[in-house]
Amino acid sequence: MEVALITVGDELLAGDTVNTNANWLAGELSDRGVAVKRVLSVPDDRAVIAERVRAYADAFDAVIVTGGLGGTPDDVTMEAVADAFDRELAPTDLTREAVERRLAEIRERLPDSDVDVDVEAEAAVPTGSRPLLNDPGLAPGCVVEGVYVMPGIPDELKAMFDSVADEFAGDRRSRFLYTVEPESDIVPALEAAGERFDVAVGCYPDREAAHNRLKVTATDADALDEATAWLLANVDASETPVRREWGEE
Repeated sequence: MEVALITVGDELLAGDTVNTNANWLAGELSDRGVAVKRVLSVPDDRAVIAERVRAYADAFDAVIVTGGLGGTPDDVTMEAVADAFDRELAPTDLTREAVERRLAEIRERLPDSDVDVDVEAEAAVPTGSRPLLNDPGLAPGCVVEGVYVMPGIPDELKAMFDSVADEFAGDRRSRFLYTVEPESDIVPALEAAGERFDVAVGCYPDREAAHNRLKVTATDADALDEATAWLLANVDASETPVRREWGEE
């Protein structure tokens, strides 16, 4: 399964907000054996979002779009996704009821607040889509044409993703190894492992941890085992973190 991630928000592109959502989603998907093939941040621009959603929906098994849901002027993601598939926006009985219930809870908790929300607009999703309820928040998400639309607020995103996590599964598996050998010294061995066992091998130097972390990824369990064993024997690697003072000879 190949998935693309689109994170929406001017604040991401300006550096005002750290894009933790993309990192978290990529980790969750990778743990499920899914290949994350694209991670893209786009502005709060309806046309740009629609164009990327349309293109990625054609190219990948699924697309997850986060951010830009709600009632503020910069929240245009749901409209953009509807545009991508030439659909109208309309509330469903399910989303309307969920928004009304959530507003009642907010008013009960904050009786002095002046909560003024257009329920019909807040509950609107592309026609024919499958609603995803936002239990910790207000604006619903949805699934349409393989595109999963989710909130940008991290706790809301995590809760909504958990509700559909079983729909994401793949056969990619990875294993980590650790070595204190300098990266330049082990390049030939890493290339040989990739060619010999048909696996992907990445090397990630970590000066703070004082080692190089190797990641071996494959879709065949036997190939993963064989490549791992070969690397353990040929690059002085360990399955547990090792440490070296890099200034030492």
